[in-house]
Amino acid sequence: MSESILERVQSEMTAAMKAKDADTLSTLRMLKTALMEAKTKKPKHESLGPDEEVEILQHYVKKRREAIEEYRRLGREDVVANEEREIGVTMRFLPAPLSEDELKAIVSAAVAGTGATGMKDMRKVIDAVRAQVKGRAEGAHVAKLVKQALGG
Repeated sequence: MSESILERVQSEMTAAMKAKDADTLSTLRMLKTALMEAKTKKPKHESLGPDEEVEILQHYVKKRREAIEEYRRLGREDVVANEEREIGVTMRFLPAPLSEDELKAIVSAAVAGTGATGMKDMRKVIDAVRAQVKGRAEGAHVAKLVKQALGG
């Protein structure tokens, strides 16, 4: 069995400590905290599944991207670099994202597979796409492509 994201974060924390890489270590500690908080919400004998770990890290990346947008709006470019670095560290633990063409092909197949005819079927198509892409594409981007495919 391959090691969990939490185990990988912990081993990279050790490496970052030895390398005296304070910035990376700080991000890894935040990731570990987020994963541990989610784990404590589950019954004692259960651990986080791979999909749950990916979801937690994706949420973390989404929050960082939202922060970047806000900092740019406020003209705080000095803080943007730190947020982008945190995203970079986090992305090392997430599955490789799908290319635009791959995602469009999955959306097209989902539209055909669900028999969607218009915007009223958008939720059905998004659910079908999300089941296939799990952690390899952002929800907002999937929604945008589905809307385009349905003529919205």
